[in-house]
Amino acid sequence: MAKREDSFNRSGNRDRVNGPANPEIRFEKAAKALKKAIERNRLGHPIIVEGLKDVRCLKTLGFVGIIETINRGWDRSKLIANLYEKYGDFDSGDGGAPMILLMDWDRTGGRLQTSIRNRLESMDVKVDESLRTCLIKVMKPEGRTVESLEPHANSLLEKINSLQE
Repeated sequence: MAKREDSFNRSGNRDRVNGPANPEIRFEKAAKALKKAIERNRLGHPIIVEGLKDVRCLKTLGFVGIIETINRGWDRSKLIANLYEKYGDFDSGDGGAPMILLMDWDRTGGRLQTSIRNRLESMDVKVDESLRTCLIKVMKPEGRTVESLEPHANSLLEKINSLQE
C-alpha cells in the first residue's frame, strides 16, 4: 500500500495526499509501471482502454502489442464475452493476469474498471490493474485520463528508456 503523506491546506485543515509531490519522483514511478506494462504487452498481454485517443497515447508511450478499446458500440455483455473468448485463457508463462485493464481515473473510468473487472473475475479471468493503480497515485495532478499522459510522453519515455532491467 502506498505511503500517505499529510499536508495542510490554506485553511489549516489536514489533507491526505497520495504519493510524493515532487514531479521528478512521480514521473519515475509512472515510468517504472509503464515499462512493466509495455513489456507484458509485448509478450501478448492485451491492454484494454476506453477509446481511440487512449490507444494513440499508449502507442506514443511505446506500447506495440494488442490494445483493445471498450467504446466500440457494443453492450457490456458482448464486450466481456469477446474479451473472454479472445484472451481469457492466455498464458505467456509469466504467471500474470492475461489482460491489463486501464480505464481513466475519473468517476466514469472507475465505474467501468470495477464493472469490467468484476465481470471478468466472475468467469475466473484475473486482470492486471497495477498500471492504473500507480497512475492514479502519481499522475493525478497531470490529469485524470489516459490521454492526458500524451503531453508528458517525452518526459516519460526518457525515464522509461533510462530504466535498466
